Amino acid sequence: MTIYVGNINYSLGEGDIQRIFEVMGTVEMVKLVRDKKTGKSKGYGFVEMPDKKEAMEAIKTLDGKEVGGRNMRVMKAHSTKKEKEAVS
Repeated sequence: MTIYVGNINYSLGEGDIQRIFEVMGTVEMVKLVRDKKTGKSKGYGFVEMPDKKEAMEAIKTLDGKEVGGRNMRVMKAHSTKKEKEAVS
């Protein structure tokens, strides 16, 4: 299942997000969306978890959790063309 993660502190990297989600289960991939010109994080990204039950528990547990002074938004990602391109 692909999970959208928003309102991420700009100083966090993909490894940081992976460690947060790994507490909830297996993480296959983390992709933060970055500005094409500067390479800086845009503050959102996607996490891929293969086990739907673990993914749903991660969403329930981590949505609204404060990390780095910001409350993350965590929800099931919608499969739009733009999101798929951002992940690949």
